[in-house]
Order: sequence, then C-alpha cells, then structure tokens
Amino acid sequence: MTAILPELAPDLSAVLDKHADRLDLDLIDRALRFSASAHRGQKRMSGEDFVSHSIAVALILAEQLLDSATISAALLHDVVEDSDVRTEDIAREFGAEIAGIVDGLTKISSLTFRSSAEEQVENYRKLLLSIAKDARVIIIKLGDRLHNMRTLEHLPPERRHRIAMETREIYAPLAHRFGMAGIKAELEDLAFKFLEPDDYRDLVSQVASKRAAREQTILKLRTPLEHELKRAGIEWFEVTGRPKHLWSIFQKMRKRNKSFDEIYDLMAIRVTVRSVPECYHVLGVIHHNWTPIQERIKDYIASPKSNAYQSLHTTIFGPGGQLFEVQIRTQEMHRTAEFGIAAHWLYKRDGKPDELDQHLGWFRQLLELQQDTHSPEEFLEFLKVDLYQDEIFIFTPQGDVKRLPKGSTPIDFAFHVHTEVGLRCQGAKINGRIAPLHRELKSGDTVEILTSASAKPSRDWLSHVRTARARHKIKQWINHEEEKVSITLGKEILAREVRRRRLDAPDDTRLARAAQALSLADGQGLEIAVGRGDVAIGQVIRALYPDLPNDELQEPKPTVFGRVIDRIRLGRGIKIQGVDGLMVRYAQCCQPVPGDSVVGYVTQGRGISIHRSDCPNLLTLSAEERRVEIDWQESQGESFSVRLAVTGEDRRGLYADMMEAISQTGTNIRAADIRTRDGTVFGTVFVEVDNLPHLAKVLKAVRRVKGVSEIERREAPPT
Repeated sequence: MTAILPELAPDLSAVLDKHADRLDLDLIDRALRFSASAHRGQKRMSGEDFVSHSIAVALILAEQLLDSATISAALLHDVVEDSDVRTEDIAREFGAEIAGIVDGLTKISSLTFRSSAEEQVENYRKLLLSIAKDARVIIIKLGDRLHNMRTLEHLPPERRHRIAMETREIYAPLAHRFGMAGIKAELEDLAFKFLEPDDYRDLVSQVASKRAAREQTILKLRTPLEHELKRAGIEWFEVTGRPKHLWSIFQKMRKRNKSFDEIYDLMAIRVTVRSVPECYHVLGVIHHNWTPIQERIKDYIASPKSNAYQSLHTTIFGPGGQLFEVQIRTQEMHRTAEFGIAAHWLYKRDGKPDELDQHLGWFRQLLELQQDTHSPEEFLEFLKVDLYQDEIFIFTPQGDVKRLPKGSTPIDFAFHVHTEVGLRCQGAKINGRIAPLHRELKSGDTVEILTSASAKPSRDWLSHVRTARARHKIKQWINHEEEKVSITLGKEILAREVRRRRLDAPDDTRLARAAQALSLADGQGLEIAVGRGDVAIGQVIRALYPDLPNDELQEPKPTVFGRVIDRIRLGRGIKIQGVDGLMVRYAQCCQPVPGDSVVGYVTQGRGISIHRSDCPNLLTLSAEERRVEIDWQESQGESFSVRLAVTGEDRRGLYADMMEAISQTGTNIRAADIRTRDGTVFGTVFVEVDNLPHLAKVLKAVRRVKGVSEIERREAPPT
C-alpha cells in the first residue's frame, strides 16, 4: 500500500524521515490513514479539514522527538470523540498501548470551564487518572492545546477568552511541572495575546524595535566569552542569546511597576557544553573574568528542581557594566529543560525509569491528595496550588534538602517533613534563631521545627501556608475536631429529645435504618448531621420511630437547652431567600458583621457560609448557582469577632493607650499580638463587635491614639 504521509502531511513526513531509524513509519502512516477516513467530511471552524488538526498535533510531538506510539496516538486522539469509531476498534487495529492513550484522551476531551464546578472537577480528575496510567496522555493533551491556541482566532470571543484563561491557569502550569519549557512559554504567550490583546501588541512592537540593539549588546559579551573559553581548553561549547518570552517580560513589568526599557536591560545568555565538570569549569572562567552578583548564583545541577530542570545560573556585570544572566548546562540538560517528560521517550529503548520518576514525584503526591478531597472547590484549590511556579530549597538541621514553593513558611516545611511533625508543631528556628511560624522562608535557610505533644494546629495557619499538602492536612485535622464536637452535640440533642418524648433509646440497628432513610452514611453520620444542624430533629424522630402516631411527631416547643443549641448552630436574624432558621457559618476569611454587604454560599454538609461581598475567597468559589441572597437583620446580644491589623511608631505606653481606647467604646478584646521592630509597632487585635457602626467606632477611637499610623480590618489570604 502506498504511503499517504508525504501526500497528506508533507511537513510531518519531512520531520519523521530525519528519525526514520528509530521510528515505525508504517505504523504512523496507518494511523494517519485511519484518522483521515474517520474524520472525512468534518471541518474545523477555520474551514480546514478536521484531520489537519490531528496532523498538526502529531507534528508538534514529532518535533519533540516522541516515539512512534505517541505520534500515532496523536493522529488518532479525536477519532473516538468525534466519529463513530470505538476504543475497541483502535485496539484491534493498533494494539492496547495506543488504544489506552486514545481512551485517556477521549475521556478528557471535553475538559473546559463550566457553570457546574462538579462536572468541571470530574473532568480534571479523569485527566489526572489518565496521566497516572500513561504519562504520554498529558504530552498529547498539551500538543492538542497548543495547536488549538495557535488557531484560537477562529472561535467566538467568549470561547476564546474561556479557553485562553484555562490555558493560563491549568495547562501552562502543567507544562511547567512536567518540565516542558518550550510548550509552556508558547502557551503563556498565546494566552497573553488573547486575554490582554492591547498589552500584547504594545510589547511585541517594543521588543521588535529593540531586537537589533539587544543582539549587539549580547555580542559584546559573547565574543570575549568564547575567546576565554577557548583559552581555558574547553573543546566544544555553544554560546547563544536566550530570548525571554513576552508573558514573563510583561509579568516583571507589572510586578515591579517598571517600563519595558527598565526591565529589558537584563541580557540573557546560555552556554551549552558536553559534561557536568565542564559546566563548573565554565562558571569558574566567567567569575574569573567578570564580577558576579553573589546572591544570584544558583546551582540547579546539585539541587535539581522538582520537574528535573538542571543548570547553573549566575548574574554578572558584563562589558560597560551591563547586567547579564548566564545559564550553563549540558546538551542533555538542555534537552530535558526544553522537552521535559517528553525527553524520556527519545531513547526509550535504553529505559530510564529513575528519570521519569523525577518528573512524576510531585504528581503522585497530587494524586494522593485529590483522593481525600470531597468538594469541587477543595479539589480545584489543591490542583491550582500544587501547580506552583517558583521553588526554594530549604535545609534540615541534618543538611537534607527540601523543595518548597516560593512563599512557604515553617508550617509548610513541617508538614513536608512529616504530617505528625506538622500537627505537633509549636515553633521554629530559622538559621538557629527562633522565628514566627508565619515567616516567609528564603532559599538556603536551615529550618528546625520545635514540637510538643500538646501542640495542635490553628485555623489561622491556613492564612500562612502555601503548599496543598499543608493546607489539606490542617483542614483535615480541623474537620475531624469539628466532627468530634458535632457527634457529642448530636448525641446529646438526640438523647434529650428521646427522653422528653419518653421513647426507648435507639440501638445501633435503629440508628442505621434511620440514617439510610435520610440518605446518610450510618448511625454516626446521623449524629453528626444532628449536631451540625443539617437535619431537623423532627425528621430524625420520624425516621427512628416510623410507627409513632402523627400527633406524637409534632415539633416540640423549644426548651432552654434547645435555644442554646440554636444559638450555636443557627444564624440569628438571617433570612436566606425569605427563609430563616437555616444553618449558617460566618466565614473566617472575611469575618462579616451586621451592616456588611454579604453573600451566602451553599456548602456541602455545613450549611450556608456567609461571606462579605468583596471577600477574595468568593472568586475561587466559582459555582454561581450555589450563591444565595442574604437578608441579615441585627439580633440583640449577638457579637462577632473581627481581626484588626495595626501599625504605628513605637513609644512608651502605646499598647496600653490602644487597649484603653478600644475598651472605652464598650468593646471586648479577645486577644492582641503587638510587636516592635526597628522603631515600628505592628500586629493584630481581635475584638468582638455588634455591627458595622460599632466596628467603625472602634477604628476611629484607635486612630486617635498618638503614634498609631493605621488600623484596619485584616483579610485572610484566599484559601
């Protein structure tokens, strides 16, 4: 049979021919023929034949030097989703390996942002499980997304924006975590093009106008550097300018609030050599001839990043005092940096399981965490947090290196070492000195965790952690503690109600039957639901004693105990879409008080969470259908905790004067943590207020105190 590759896909055929000695061209040709037949008559939004997309994805992967099975699966990746072909047909024609990859891609082909967080998250879960079975699934998915982004202009504006945002938030970080720097950079630039089109066009123009001058500046260092490397006896090396992609330039401009000219003065050069000893030899030559900035020297060869990236980094003062960033790496390191996990399949015949494990270590931890998430919001939080970009390297007292995301604190470090260390953490030493648990760690810090058998996590820790693992374990512990309280409370409520009605105490069998009738897991789940207020006690009694006459099942008049329980469980004065008496929780992230503009969010199993309308956490709770309108009327005798942040100039008696000012407003002070450093006072004060005017009165009183420069409500970071 005549090969159709040269005729139907000449560009792909040309790339494959260069590597014909290691590829099964007959298999790839058969896959193209099968795909073209399955997609016959189908068109893309651009008007091109649909099979052109499959060919473009295969070309991207061929350029990444992937194996025959991956390129064939790329050609077939849409046939099950978009034609009458079944996975069984693929297995019969091409074998189980390719069918398994295509099956994984088919399951996740509808991966998009939706109004339903539940459906969205299930698609992400399928993506993770597909990658766990065969990591080539994510390589093809990233190639698929890259070509879709390259042709995004053919879609309607609303779809363009949604796909570009998903690319920036999920796929570009995934490419980074799997070490695929080339694809990551292009995905980020394409998302930038469609999400901030005006800024993108301006930056493209500015970069183009500076290209010639930039190349001349790089030449001023490259020429003498090449001369010095030859003098040092290094036989083979390559010195090139290292282009920075547009999105990273724009991020720096925005983060530092600087113009393009101020940011773009940092030149970047890469030196590639053949061996690791030569990398260090080059570093020595560079530092001997040009002055380095000490704090900018980084050795990622000795301590690779979690995505297996390796290089030496240094920043030097080059000719004319110009700053140059220099990367030094071997050819193999360069291939790994550009292709990431895809590089594993370049020489698949040699087999490099350890190298693949390096790429997948973080991923296995993510899979482990996602198994314990029970709500869509929780899962999305873990997914996005764990796709962090920048890493720092922290040392244990024994000299072991731990990788953590930038911005991590000793609490993150403690949970990274071991869950029990985190749960029993009561303090930390950073570089031999006692430091607060919320202190941000820096690369190179040595951290020692101080533990105690009586120590336990605090809800406030959630404001200071950066890793998904620490956040998950803290929340898990808090939920477990709240569950114990709910069980005790539920048993007490149930026992009192049964005694009041003079009924026989229910045994385990009766509790289990009632739980099943109320769609709860078991008898303990029933007690928890009663304690939390998820189910009315009248409903529970009906389920426990279905044979009782109706007149004995009427809701009882509230007892003193019942009124106390109501105050614990129910939001007094709160009507939700006209209904009152529902179980509510006041969000600790924004600490609403009566008078604030508020929104309710329906949680799973914990009633309705009340947030301020401007709460940052509402941005992460994306399911619009779970938001409800709140009518909050102030109730007599109810008070609310608010965290206030205060700063000022240190002076004798300032602390006492602030506390006195708060007390004079008739306000209870729950706690205060005020510290001084370099003549500045800073800290937090926890107060109990009745409503928004009461809070405003407290703020006004403290601002009048001599030495106080500012006091305001303190928001917890989004969780």
